[in-house]
Amino acid sequence: MATAQLKDPSGADKGTVDLPAEIFESEINRHVMWQAVVNYLKNQRQGTVQTKTRKTISGGGVKPWRQKGTGRARSGSTRTVVWVGGPPTKGPHPRDWYGRLPKKVRSLALRSALTVRAKDGRVTVLTGSGVADGRTKEVAQMVKSLGLGDQKCLLVVDGHDPMVIRAGRNMERLNTTNAHQIHAYEVLWADHVLVTQKAVDALKEVRS
Repeated sequence: MATAQLKDPSGADKGTVDLPAEIFESEINRHVMWQAVVNYLKNQRQGTVQTKTRKTISGGGVKPWRQKGTGRARSGSTRTVVWVGGPPTKGPHPRDWYGRLPKKVRSLALRSALTVRAKDGRVTVLTGSGVADGRTKEVAQMVKSLGLGDQKCLLVVDGHDPMVIRAGRNMERLNTTNAHQIHAYEVLWADHVLVTQKAVDALKEVRS
């Protein structure tokens, strides 16, 4: 049975807690985790890059020289791709990069990532989020009390909590999410995963 340290937001040790085996002792599939990471990063692309084509570039309306008799190759425009000042060849154009992995693949990738972190001892269960007023100072103090000030952390709560989001969004080394939106990329990005007790139960219901 996988276990993790149980602590309160002040950093006080409350013993250990058993982690659900169906989430934190799953099959580790590295290829599926790679798929999830690549898919996540691809979905962050805006796809707004644009280069000009022959019909949008200015100039080139006059034939540079007559068709025959000059000894040079025939040419109809100074704005073709082989001329200086012409458009790039096969340049990028706006496109939608969004892709969606099957639900079972996403679930396996998440369980694999959580299992990796649990096996490395990088999962800590908290008795609460430690955020009451939505102040960054509260989260910063909690992370410091846990001895994780120099590590990238992921704080997982059980549901949508605007106070937690507001408190954590100004911290460079902290991401916040909830059990219903957690992604394998976020788990693998973090050096340490902080999960509230309620979030552990929510993960069991959502991802098992």
